[in-house]
Amino acid sequence: MHGLRGGPETPGFGHGQEDFELPESGLHKAGLIRAITTLDWSLCKPDPTIGPVNALSYEPTIRLGAFVAVFVLLAAGEALIPRRNRAVARRWRWPTNITLVVLNTVLVRTALPVTAVGMAVIAEQWGWGLLHAVGPLPTLLTVCVAVFLLDLAIYLQHVLFHAVPVLWRLHRMHHADIDVDVTTGSRFHPGEIFLSMLVKFASISALGASPLAVLWFLPSGLIAEERRYLDSLTPMAQLGALGAVAARPLPAVPVETNTNFGFTFPWWDYLCGTYRAQPTAGHEAMTVGLISFRDPKYLRLDKTLLQPLFDDHGRSSMTDRRAA
Repeated sequence: MHGLRGGPETPGFGHGQEDFELPESGLHKAGLIRAITTLDWSLCKPDPTIGPVNALSYEPTIRLGAFVAVFVLLAAGEALIPRRNRAVARRWRWPTNITLVVLNTVLVRTALPVTAVGMAVIAEQWGWGLLHAVGPLPTLLTVCVAVFLLDLAIYLQHVLFHAVPVLWRLHRMHHADIDVDVTTGSRFHPGEIFLSMLVKFASISALGASPLAVLWFLPSGLIAEERRYLDSLTPMAQLGALGAVAARPLPAVPVETNTNFGFTFPWWDYLCGTYRAQPTAGHEAMTVGLISFRDPKYLRLDKTLLQPLFDDHGRSSMTDRRAA
């Protein structure tokens, strides 16, 4: 090439600039090309094939990955170091508990138009919520405050599901598991999961939680939820002040059923008087589940889904905890 002329046919070097005649020497060509500057130089570059990775778009994958990784690790720990004698074999419980996880995931993805992170994006775009109202704040501070207050919202939601009879009918399915292991933390009625997501959406909008805060909060909460029900590793269940995080047994005694409502942190249980370090009978000897649903038939998927319709003569009441 002996010359380079600016013009319409060469959009990278045009716009009325004078013509450039390049000498024959390759060194001079290279030096001159490096000296050429233009605002439209990017037009000469090919379109990028890989754009920047947007972590928020991978939120479902991040949550699923965190859930599966922790589930496998804790399940392996329970198998290698069992702490309690099982009341029922896994083959009777795990198909129902794992199927509930799949059903709940499909329900949320089908019935709700956005994810929790998507709701945070909407709140950020429209300036909804407390954190947007108070003005610009450092990112780290807004993330910490949002995670802290979202955890309080989930704590209050859990208390509400124990205190309101119609909500307890949905939530008691979680407590009716007559054994406890890593799958118990995911055993929830689809109706409760749906209402819980609505509460999360409302909390995110009211707080103005950022997408980054929600992206951090939900996977960490799921990990804590699985870890709470770990019944096998004795050191984890004896962490003293961290007991509300490390273990949440499901004893059949009502006074113990209405304790340890925290999602990620134990602070709210300490402040509100709902923390209980250990069950009275101890982790090894306690009776898990609810008094009214001890028949193994209630572990079947159909009975589990219909359980809110069944009478519970031994209903867990919040007054039982206050009376203690």
